Amino acid sequence: MASWEHVFTDLAQSRGRALLRCAYLLTGDAAEAADLVQEALLRTFGRTTRGLTLESAEAYVRRTILTVHIDGRRRSGRWTRVRHLVASRDEAPGPEVSVVDGADLRSALATLSPRQRACVVLHYYEDLSVTQVAEVLGCAPGAVKRYLSDARARLEPLLSDSREGLR
Repeated sequence: MASWEHVFTDLAQSRGRALLRCAYLLTGDAAEAADLVQEALLRTFGRTTRGLTLESAEAYVRRTILTVHIDGRRRSGRWTRVRHLVASRDEAPGPEVSVVDGADLRSALATLSPRQRACVVLHYYEDLSVTQVAEVLGCAPGAVKRYLSDARARLEPLLSDSREGLR
């Protein structure tokens, strides 16, 4: 087995779920997230790759996930409305009511532009600094700050119960 095959296998086994979660936060749809991760893995390992380590391969795949997602949204020119985001609950509310409902968060994230959503996911979910987000997205730190500011302004009224969590 070639060295890249070992890296691919290790990456899929050890970090596959984390890559899928990141893609899910970007897309809001489990099937689309799986397709996004598969496309990123295909683009990363589809050609002969030499000298990839597990860490560099994961970073490359994460960057490819972002690029494919943003390019796809840019091409489509609109956000696809997803029916599963509007979910009704039949059970009685329990102690978890104080936690932001996952469907509310997904639908709120769906209102953001692709760049805003990528900045929010990288900054708050991946816990990257503004400078690191700028490096990943290939833009200026000031642009990332603006995307985050605009995203917070748009999310704040939608997620009124979790205002402190975004600051």
